[in-house]
Amino acid sequence: MRQSDWKVIRALPLFRDMSEANFDELVSAAFLQRFPQHVTLITEGGMPDFLHIVVEGSVELYGIHDRHETTLDIVRPVSTFILAAVIRDDVYLKSARTLMPSQILMIPAKTVRDVFDRDHAFARAIVNELAERYRSVVRSLKNEKLRTSAERLANWASSLGMTPENLSRNLALLAKYGVRSSGRDIIIEDSMALERFAKPNALIDG
Repeated sequence: MRQSDWKVIRALPLFRDMSEANFDELVSAAFLQRFPQHVTLITEGGMPDFLHIVVEGSVELYGIHDRHETTLDIVRPVSTFILAAVIRDDVYLKSARTLMPSQILMIPAKTVRDVFDRDHAFARAIVNELAERYRSVVRSLKNEKLRTSAERLANWASSLGMTPENLSRNLALLAKYGVRSSGRDIIIEDSMALERFAKPNALIDG
């Protein structure tokens, strides 16, 4: 892993204030791996072996029940995922797979817990990150429970800078690029076709 990559990891709020010795212990136990598109990294119900950090690419977090599947989150660089399961040494509540060729840093879960027990700055950072994710879940739950579907659509359209009517028309337009709606869900059936149409630009999209 390049020195510049380590500096990016070190600058993350999760690792920024921990001691140099403890950070070195984490990264010396870690390894960086490249995965092709559509590779399952973890499966819900399994036990965590690693803390995963997306360095390049993107990862979809999703859940499955009774043959139904839904996307729960999209993780982009540079960010961890499924931190709670690692700290609790408990089963994954979500699965994860790569949406595109991705580079993932994997830190052994036991090493993370060992450092958590003795590095107060690292422990505080983990609590802060988990608290922010909890607050994000509460916001999402309030949005779903306290707003009508039309209000949710209006707020989503507002954040995209368009009216709900324009949003509906554009979703219909995207059908030819593998996007369809099913009840409350937006389903991407052909991510490559959508990407060719969208022409993502790092200088615009991050």
